[in-house]
Amino acid sequence: LSPQYTLWNFLPKNLFEQFRRIANFYFLIIFLVQVIVDTPTSPVTSGLPLFFVITVTAIKQGYEDWLRHRADNEVNKSNVFIVENAKQVQKESEKIKVGDIVEVKADETFPCDLIFLASSSIDGTCYVTTASLDGESNFKTHYAVRDTTVLCTDEAIDTLTATIECEQPQPDLYKFVGRIIIYRSNQEPVARSLGPENLLLKGATLKNTKKIYGVAVYTGMETKMALNYQGKSQKRSAVEKSINAFLIVYLCILLSKATVCTTLKYVWQSNPFNDEPWYNEKTKKERDTFKVLRMFTDFLSFMVLFNFIIPVSMYVTVEMQKFLGSFFISWDKEMYDEEIKEGALVNTSDLNEELGQVEYVFTDKTGTLTENSMEFIECCIDGHKYKDCISEVDGFSQADGSLKYYGKAEKSREELFLRALCLCHTVQIQIKEADQVDGLIGRPERKYSYVSSSPDEIALVKGAEKYGFTFLGLENNFMKIRNQKNETEMYQLLHVLNFDPVRRRMSVIVRTTTGKLLLFCKGADSSIFPRVQQEEIQQTKVHVDRNAMDGYRTLCVAFKELTQKEYDKIDRQLNEAKMALQDREEKMAKVFEDTEADMHLIGATAVEDSLISFQTCALLCSRSWTLSQEYGLIIDGSTLSLILNPSQDSSSSNYKNIFLQICLKCTAVLCCRMAPLQKAQIVRMVKNTKGSPITLSIGDGANDVSMILEAHVGIGIKGKEGRQASRNSDYAVPKFKHLRKLLLAHGHLYYVRIAHLVQYFFYKNLCFILPQFLYQFFCGFSQQPLYDAAYLTMYNICFTSLPILAYSLLEQHINIDTLTSDPQLYM
Repeated sequence: LSPQYTLWNFLPKNLFEQFRRIANFYFLIIFLVQVIVDTPTSPVTSGLPLFFVITVTAIKQGYEDWLRHRADNEVNKSNVFIVENAKQVQKESEKIKVGDIVEVKADETFPCDLIFLASSSIDGTCYVTTASLDGESNFKTHYAVRDTTVLCTDEAIDTLTATIECEQPQPDLYKFVGRIIIYRSNQEPVARSLGPENLLLKGATLKNTKKIYGVAVYTGMETKMALNYQGKSQKRSAVEKSINAFLIVYLCILLSKATVCTTLKYVWQSNPFNDEPWYNEKTKKERDTFKVLRMFTDFLSFMVLFNFIIPVSMYVTVEMQKFLGSFFISWDKEMYDEEIKEGALVNTSDLNEELGQVEYVFTDKTGTLTENSMEFIECCIDGHKYKDCISEVDGFSQADGSLKYYGKAEKSREELFLRALCLCHTVQIQIKEADQVDGLIGRPERKYSYVSSSPDEIALVKGAEKYGFTFLGLENNFMKIRNQKNETEMYQLLHVLNFDPVRRRMSVIVRTTTGKLLLFCKGADSSIFPRVQQEEIQQTKVHVDRNAMDGYRTLCVAFKELTQKEYDKIDRQLNEAKMALQDREEKMAKVFEDTEADMHLIGATAVEDSLISFQTCALLCSRSWTLSQEYGLIIDGSTLSLILNPSQDSSSSNYKNIFLQICLKCTAVLCCRMAPLQKAQIVRMVKNTKGSPITLSIGDGANDVSMILEAHVGIGIKGKEGRQASRNSDYAVPKFKHLRKLLLAHGHLYYVRIAHLVQYFFYKNLCFILPQFLYQFFCGFSQQPLYDAAYLTMYNICFTSLPILAYSLLEQHINIDTLTSDPQLYM
């Protein structure tokens, strides 16, 4: 349940939250003083504006919470089908219990976290999209427990007797550790490991699979989706911080005025005639009151009289300006993308003006500065470059048309390399409905498409197909490929050593039809080179470095042949690690590290991720650009780790400061191959420099979330790498190019508008109360109000709030086209 309030606790909880704000609490105290002490103004003058502010804020927060309640009820009251006694029983999703077997059909959303038991597919797989969790639009393949794949009917699944042991609920979407013990009559129980590939998450959607059966393991607030729920950003803008500073200054002015008037009152009353004139004699009670107590009550009375110097309605006006102003960002048609049919999204309106003060921009490259649309460009095998289409005469080292020769490797090495590209991946085949008559793809004319969570993998498989080796799919744990001679080859898939951002590589172990055991591995050059024969590196490294300088994404490909004894050892270690409930990831990583050693380098690939249009990418919105020298800096992740995490050596501890000073003098700094944590460290390093410059981070992938959360303003892009970045951001835009208008136009205008708004509020209240202060010199400091009570009450609520609110929403001191065309105006 995501709402903050219930019907019963709304009033006390909301009031408690609101009176935690120092301004509201201050006016509450003033109101109570007016009620208790005989003050010159009516309690209504403070109580009504305070009531107005509290009521408006409560209505806004109550409405937002009601929307959350409504959204939750749509999910919690939705109908699902549970298998009980070999029959389907319809229930509301909120009534699902751990252990219930749930049936989910195509295009339905999983109602809780399920262990995947069986599906309509014979091979026990299903396709899932997790757009509502991390925004990934690509299909992910999940696998049923090996021993339950045949239980694909209500009657069969009801016969299952099993026990599931798993870790306590935790929010990481990509981690799950468990095991299932299956009991069969007259047989020993069978234990199988459970991992993320077996877990179907609440909120994900079933695709291209008629139905699946799963058993509920996490429900309600224990699901990963619920554990990942985050409230609105708690970031505070620089303007909001300055408001607090203004309040302190004005509070000091208020105290000073009250002190001066109290002091001068008693100086004035030191003359008996002034203290007790013939027409206003004191009562006996007044004469007997202690002088200190009288002075204190007089001080409080002056505080009440002058308290309107503090603008009570400013907070609600500022909040309304930010809330209403955020709609102009969402409504901006120039930031609407026809391709995805979406526009800009405002996740928090508290930082609108911060968009107009950005000094440093941190951006991801893939999917942000590029389209994340991968195309296989070239490859090298044993140091020989291969590019363009193949010639049937001379092998695929010759380019068609222009007949450019780059030299060529041995035919066996070429085929080994292409087989590695066809086998070392997690790509699945998606067949058109009309073509599913004869099962999996068997003929060249079949229509199909590749499905993968990574566009890089699809590009590499298509690259191999371009050179004559076609991946035909996975069936019953056998991978099929068609070679250049149009022959079908079969490889038994024994193990997949999945990619992770720490290892930065992935591997597969396959068995050929002749019984040969092969390990194929692909990954970043920094991850592969230390694990291959050193004498093989240099000839490939030249190509990798050149491709990297040309802006291509590079991967290295390696292999090694395993003996049966070596494989048996690896198989035993992997199965033991998979069955572990404690420290499974560490144990798996150790096995992976030992397995992916002493390999032989075959070659490398170059994939192009096309750049976005750069007519809008001149990020001159950064204030630092005018002060920068015209040069840049390039640094990689491994070097950064030495700088940001120095040893105890005194000479190395100064590297961070030197690096920072160099960065601040550069036009641009390019950081390559960085871990997500390093991205956040770079942002934090600049953010904490002298002057506390405003920083902005923009990215489109889950690996960008840490730097988006770290920066003053976080921008997410609704890209192909998913939308976890946009869901964790303060603002989300469809394309990087939209950042230009977001900062140069919207940001600049909101900063100017709210600056005028805040200054106006303090100025008009100072002007309003100054005559009241001066009037005391003419009324014997008798706390006589200058203004009528009704005017005091309505001055802040209506007379001066509504005009400036309209101004702060609509004022354009410079035309928007001029702002976007001339970035220097941003300064």
